Amino acid sequence: MTTGELAEYLGLSTKTIYRNTHKLPTHRVGRGYRFRRSEIDRWLETCRENPGLL
Repeated sequence: MTTGELAEYLGLSTKTIYRNTHKLPTHRVGRGYRFRRSEIDRWLETCRENPGLL
């Protein structure tokens, strides 16, 4: 999914997504970022189990 789609999925602004790309499971495509829903869901679950990771 794109940055805009991820922002909508997480209920965040795109600016917040761009500021935190180093914490998210991302894939660079050219000058942009792409995100796999399955990787984001796994990452969210990990963050729920270990809140100190954020």
